[in-house]
Amino acid sequence: MKKEQQDPPPRIVGVESHGITAASLDSDAAYVLKKLTKAGYKAYLVGGGVRDLYQGVSPKDFDLSTDASPTQVRKLFRNSRVIGRRFRLVQVFFHDNKIIELSTFRCRTECDDDKKGEVLAHNNAFGDEREDAFRRDLTINGLFYDIEQETIIDYVGGVQDLDDKVVRIIGNADLRIGRDPVRMMRAIRHAARSGFTIEPATWTAIQTHCDSLSVCPVSRIRDELFKDLHGRASGQWVRFAARSGLLTSLLPFYAEVLEEEGVEEELEQLLTAVDMVQSTGGRLKDDMLLAVLILPWARRRFPDLNTGLKTGDAFALSREIREHLKHIMAHLDIKRALKEQIATTLTLLPLFMKNRGKGWPKWLTKKSYFGQGLLFHGLVQQAGGGEKVAENLWPKPPRIHKKTIPVSRPKPRSKGSRAPAYTNSKSKGGVFGFRKG
Repeated sequence: MKKEQQDPPPRIVGVESHGITAASLDSDAAYVLKKLTKAGYKAYLVGGGVRDLYQGVSPKDFDLSTDASPTQVRKLFRNSRVIGRRFRLVQVFFHDNKIIELSTFRCRTECDDDKKGEVLAHNNAFGDEREDAFRRDLTINGLFYDIEQETIIDYVGGVQDLDDKVVRIIGNADLRIGRDPVRMMRAIRHAARSGFTIEPATWTAIQTHCDSLSVCPVSRIRDELFKDLHGRASGQWVRFAARSGLLTSLLPFYAEVLEEEGVEEELEQLLTAVDMVQSTGGRLKDDMLLAVLILPWARRRFPDLNTGLKTGDAFALSREIREHLKHIMAHLDIKRALKEQIATTLTLLPLFMKNRGKGWPKWLTKKSYFGQGLLFHGLVQQAGGGEKVAENLWPKPPRIHKKTIPVSRPKPRSKGSRAPAYTNSKSKGGVFGFRKG
């Protein structure tokens, strides 16, 4: 408590400096905030939504935080539900199954600089807005927006870091990364997406702890990796990851080739081609992204990928690649079907390279994997300085799948619509198929 009293007051940034007004927010998010404040609670737009609006970018999500408990929020919004185990959130539902997520201010205990505890300590303790701000990972994501006063509340120096284009972990970077190594991946992702630099203390802590990802659940690491690959800035991301040591922590098999001349550059060029395609709004499949990520290593481990292959040789190579994928991808718990697709995509590359410019064989165009193989070949050619991937090969933007509300609604029942359990009718039975007499 003594430490909390020593914290300086927050910086309050007025609308004349940031230009964000209530009209800048999603209308449903604004409705939730205003209803909470009218009920006597504190409620703010938080995190990435504030960061993006400050930079003039339209946010993907509008996450909110309040001092109301999940139970109090549920009482205020009947169209809501509580989710989560480690920390409970409230989802408020709107028309077309739109969801606004609302968290309660969290306690600062987990990130006290003078405490050393277990990684990812499990607690569900609530706190105040100051504690919640210091609990967050990055300064640029630790900002609150007050819709009533139209001000940004900054406890962690996030506004200055946004102005300086710097990514900085809140508090003691060395300690906080040690408690949750996934923060390294988030810091690098935000730097790559925004074009920001990573401040020295955070960068040093990432280099120091880059081998500690193994203490985190596999599912978290895998999910974060796919966020990086789908993030439309993976070319810049792989540069940060390679130079910090994080890439060989995520993909240990790259340790044997990463220092070779041209490997890092090849990775960056391949993923930059991926970014160009995905920037259209399309979304490459996970197996395609992993095949691109593995290719520079695979080319050096399997030299036949750079030459033409006979049918029998291609089958043997595909089997050999599959066997290697079992081992090198085991730590990410990649599904077997995904590994099969990766092996097929890699093995097909020599075939497409061999027939480039000659017209595709008719038998090949009839194969189910032709489109996928052609797209992969196109990405490789573009990365090597060739023509850009043809637009007709770009994946179409995914349809927006609306999240359904898992609430059972009884169907309206018209009077007399159901037959009795027993009936005298010869033509119809009761609901159980029985007839009297």
